[in-house]
Amino acid sequence: MQTNAQSSQSTQTPFDIEPLSELMGAAITGLDLTQPLNQATRDAVFKAFLKYQLLAFRDQNLTKDQQVAFSEQFGELERHTLRNRNAAGHPSVHIVSNLGEDGKPSGKVNSTEWHSDKSFRPAPSMATILHAVNLPPDGGDTCFANMYAAYEALSEDEKRDLAGVQVVHSWELSRENRKRTVSQAEIDDAPPHSHPLARVHPDTGRSALFMGTHASHLEGLPMEEGRTRIEALEAHATQECFVYHHNWRAGEVLMWDNRCLLHRADTNFDAARHPRLLHRTCLRGIPTA
Repeated sequence: MQTNAQSSQSTQTPFDIEPLSELMGAAITGLDLTQPLNQATRDAVFKAFLKYQLLAFRDQNLTKDQQVAFSEQFGELERHTLRNRNAAGHPSVHIVSNLGEDGKPSGKVNSTEWHSDKSFRPAPSMATILHAVNLPPDGGDTCFANMYAAYEALSEDEKRDLAGVQVVHSWELSRENRKRTVSQAEIDDAPPHSHPLARVHPDTGRSALFMGTHASHLEGLPMEEGRTRIEALEAHATQECFVYHHNWRAGEVLMWDNRCLLHRADTNFDAARHPRLLHRTCLRGIPTA
């Protein structure tokens, strides 16, 4: 039987790959992300990214500038919305944390709903890169749902019903659902956009469901009917059989494919006692077909 190390060597990757689950994900060791990747290594990382959808780079310690430099080797950075907590100095780095204005744990955990980052943009995010800076001693996981697998589990009749269906993604609606009214400037900065509900991945050609908390309604259907259909699909797509729970390690960097995964933060830690601080960059994708 071939070991993981032997498998890595046989494919001649300049790093070691260890699958994290049968569903998705792989741990990458043997790389220093503070250093530029040569072309062969960059291509091997991207190939693994497409194969596993989620990469966990172990034992990293990146400054914000170094995270930006690593991210830009794979595409163009996407800025956050107008209310970026870290706009000064590093507008492309978004701070993900449970810390309040006083720098202490607030007890609140954001991004607990299933979503795909920047799905409300005309060119939704290709990838998110998230670097663990300060983690709770236990918990604080990030959960991922595989939209390839969720789509492929549908019946052929259900797949035919989804063909050509467009879903409107709205930053405004997703904020209202969290009881926050957005300003007109925020609406103008991130207006709603429609995308295929069954989206063809531009790099793999595989179909995946494309929805999440930013998904507002379906074009051509009454709002209530469209939302009911979206909610039923999300309930199907986020069953445990399609979900991987990632337990973070100190210094870890995750890179995942927003085009075929949904994700959310887990509240399985004491957010009023322990800080959870991560730095996020997002790579811009291409307009959906």
